[in-house]
Amino acid sequence: MFTNPSDDDLRGILSATKTIALVGASANPSRASYGVMKRLLEQGYVVHPINPGLAGQELLGQTTFARLADVPGPVDCVEIFRNSEVAGTVVDEALSETQRLSLHTIWMQLGIANEDAANRAIEAGLRVVMDRCLKIEIERLGLVTGR
Repeated sequence: MFTNPSDDDLRGILSATKTIALVGASANPSRASYGVMKRLLEQGYVVHPINPGLAGQELLGQTTFARLADVPGPVDCVEIFRNSEVAGTVVDEALSETQRLSLHTIWMQLGIANEDAANRAIEAGLRVVMDRCLKIEIERLGLVTGR
């Protein structure tokens, strides 16, 4: 049974993470993915938005990519803002790009959990966080820096 990393491990993951690919990015300011991306950028993270419908457009000043395979590496963390079922497909795509991207972490946003996908990622040597908000965890753990 999957267990999220401890607070100490989360601090380590978040402190080591510099670049995030945000799958399910939205241009709609009322969407959670927009607000989280905005806050991550304010915190000094490099964020690559992923959304096939917005590919080539700028979102919060960042070029949007259609899929993970289009993102230039390295990427420390893939954050998933898609439903739990689709999260498995995103994890599989991330696993196929792990070496090229130097990927270390899969992060499934609050409300998103796919234990089978998490297990595949863990077996491939990645760290996994499920059903947690990156923005909330950064603030809860006192990692607000503005880098």
